[in-house]
Amino acid sequence: MTIKTMLKSNKFTYYLITKIRNIQYNIIPTITSIILFNVKKFLRVARLNKKSRYEKLRQLKNKHKGERCFIVATGPSLTIEDLEKLKNEVTFSMNSICLAFEETNWRPTYYGIQDVGVFNKFEKSIETLEVDCKFIGETIANQKHIPDDYYIYPMNMLNHNIVHHKYHTKFSNDAFAVVYDGYTVTYSLIQLAVFMGFKEIYLLGTDCNYSSNMNHHFVNYDHVDPSYLSAGDKMICAYEEAKKYADRHQIKIYNATRGGMLEVFERVHLEAVLSNSSQNTELLEAGIG
Repeated sequence: MTIKTMLKSNKFTYYLITKIRNIQYNIIPTITSIILFNVKKFLRVARLNKKSRYEKLRQLKNKHKGERCFIVATGPSLTIEDLEKLKNEVTFSMNSICLAFEETNWRPTYYGIQDVGVFNKFEKSIETLEVDCKFIGETIANQKHIPDDYYIYPMNMLNHNIVHHKYHTKFSNDAFAVVYDGYTVTYSLIQLAVFMGFKEIYLLGTDCNYSSNMNHHFVNYDHVDPSYLSAGDKMICAYEEAKKYADRHQIKIYNATRGGMLEVFERVHLEAVLSNSSQNTELLEAGIG
């Protein structure tokens, strides 16, 4: 009988070894990572470090103060017709939206991605994408060489590193300091939009409905979140935090998604929003109102 077998046969010893290994390989690295993240955060926010890879983000603070934007997610309810209607709007989009570009000449104003697996699928398309800014989560930047013209944002990924009995996250209004993990890149883009000064944010394609039929995106690209059964609940919990922050700071977040499971934000019809905007513009041009 080997020493390993003998140790495993003793339940108390095996339990103790398991706990020690968990501390050694999981808890200590996680705590170390948290401390390092917060030290770096303090140094750049206090301007003791002015050469971090997040410096470009500082230029975007309040760039769109008081304006509105549309954050276009890639849920199955999204259509090419929706994209066509947004050509004159400031838009954020993400991930597999690249797959729509053969069918429309619409392009988002801003593009974001933070999952390295998805990034690997679309890396070439992202390189040639013509947008004002490409936002890349540091989860990707830690593993890939990122060109200098990309905007890397600092991510607190605690919710992915530690198992919680209850889903929870925070909301950041300072993307230069931190962007909190909300189980979806859409949540990160909401934080970036707030940092950039937007006061009206419309969500589109945020179905939050990870059904068992695997129809999770408007265009299938063979990517399935391994935790998809709980993904919808996780995202909704994060959106509730965004709603709390928005309500406290006079920011309006609306859900213009067709159907889906997201009921945290007031629902609006995309066509009505765009129609009202067009009518208001016409009145202003005519000198009325």
